[in-house]
Amino acid sequence: MKSTILVLVWCCVSLVNSDEHTHTYDENEEVVLWMNTVGPYHNRQETYAYFSLPFCVGSKQAISHYHETLGEALQGVELEFSGLDIEFKADISATPYCEIELTDDKQKAFVYAVKNHYWYQMYIDDLPIWGIVGESEENGGTVNHFIWTHKKFDIGYNGNKIVDVNLTSENKVRLDLNAKIPFTYEVNWRKSPIKYEDRFDKYLDPNFFQHRIHWFSIFNSFMMVIFLVGLVSMILMRTLRKDYARYSKDEEMDDMERDLGDEYGWKQVHGDVFRPASQPMIFSALIGTGYQVVTVSLCVIIFAILGELYTERGSLLSTAIFVYAATSPINGYCGGSLYARMGGKVWIRQMLLSAFLLPAMVCGTAFLINFIAIYYHASRAIPFGTMVAVTCICLFVILPLTLVGTVLGRNLAGQPDYPCRINAVPRPIPEKKWFMEPAVIVGLGGILPFGSIFIEMYFIFTSFWAYKIYYVYGFMLLVFVILMIVTVCVTIVCTYFLLNAEDYRWQWTSFLSAASTSGYVYLYSFYYFFFKTKMYGLFQTMFYFGYMALFSLTLGLLCGTVGYIGTSFFVRKIYSTVKID
Repeated sequence: MKSTILVLVWCCVSLVNSDEHTHTYDENEEVVLWMNTVGPYHNRQETYAYFSLPFCVGSKQAISHYHETLGEALQGVELEFSGLDIEFKADISATPYCEIELTDDKQKAFVYAVKNHYWYQMYIDDLPIWGIVGESEENGGTVNHFIWTHKKFDIGYNGNKIVDVNLTSENKVRLDLNAKIPFTYEVNWRKSPIKYEDRFDKYLDPNFFQHRIHWFSIFNSFMMVIFLVGLVSMILMRTLRKDYARYSKDEEMDDMERDLGDEYGWKQVHGDVFRPASQPMIFSALIGTGYQVVTVSLCVIIFAILGELYTERGSLLSTAIFVYAATSPINGYCGGSLYARMGGKVWIRQMLLSAFLLPAMVCGTAFLINFIAIYYHASRAIPFGTMVAVTCICLFVILPLTLVGTVLGRNLAGQPDYPCRINAVPRPIPEKKWFMEPAVIVGLGGILPFGSIFIEMYFIFTSFWAYKIYYVYGFMLLVFVILMIVTVCVTIVCTYFLLNAEDYRWQWTSFLSAASTSGYVYLYSFYYFFFKTKMYGLFQTMFYFGYMALFSLTLGLLCGTVGYIGTSFFVRKIYSTVKID
């Protein structure tokens, strides 16, 4: 009995310690080859299940695969067992594993895939492998289509771990109707000096991401920050010093002289500058969501730097969802306290708006694209179970945590503490030059922030829409900080000009002038689509512009909130320093 128990315990331990999850293998242990997706090379996001093409399966018994993370399911990972028998350190010579007969439907499917340059993706021990379905050749005015039928795997190992996988496609066969096509595979194992920790380095492209242009763009943005901060500091300090001197002189005048004097500038709106913004519910919900987006972005970038999230399928998206759900109290606290300070009474409705503002945008966009993905039978179609899981996260995690944050915010920071009292009657806004109008300021406010990040946008777009793995998150963190500084400086200058024109509507103006950066990013995405990619088709076009719109809106929330925060501190500072009678 004891010996039986010991054997069972040993089996359980060996199962835990030797598989693709722990990435350690015993000699002759099974190594699973997962077939993922297939799709056109130029439309990276348009993917279909590998066996949606009439490929055949190996003879080995199927192994079920379930989505291990939410990110995998949302990104359309469709792992299916290849049926190929591969064992650790066991070489296999060229061996047939299945055969297909090209019926009319199968031939048309393969010919279509070859014409559209279809590639497929596989995984061995979480290492991605790419191969091409076939190729076309022109001979005497006739175009012949061929399919590769032999897969040659060269697998490198270091100790008991797999550190390198290479695929060579060989033996092309012409796609003739009713032809019988055998598929074969071959496995060669070799010892490799690559360390397990460095096995993903081959998929990275340092020549692209660490190009001199990338370094130059960072340096250029950094110099822009220094120049802009210095310029803003010099202009504001000199201008405010003159204003303070003039206002101090004004305080020494009697009432008659002051009434007859030439009064203008930002001090004149001290009784209205802290008046609540129009549409306080929407404004506070946007600011609360923006606080959360800033926190999530910073946390995810830091986690990506520390944990190399790019090495695991869907881990970056899963981390972002988890962090977003966990930081929901920040949204409720910041949005709820701001709404209370603005005198808002319908706090439950504001809380619901804050909680579901961004999830509604994300789910609405995904829902629309999901209809198209289902129509095309693409792997990007989100399963019903995943939709239920996301809904549960929104209802049972995000909503309660936002409620907790809102209650705390209203009770701890919900009392107005403005340095100036608010007049009962709003001051009329005088006429001003056209370039001082809020609409013009909003339109021009995003130019400099966009200029500080547009080179980085190119690298981010290329990593997502082309076959590049983004891994330089240190660059991203630096650009993130630069963007925040530039945004704050620009919105402070815009707000100062607005207040100097005796226009006290600075809350929405500061938010929208910073958020307009996202408009320039979305315009740039059009340029990138038409001039830097070869994407085509309804599915890919809707997918691209739908998710780019979502990305731009989220960036707008982020920049707008940062601009508002910086401007709010600035406004409080200048009005708390001036003595108001």
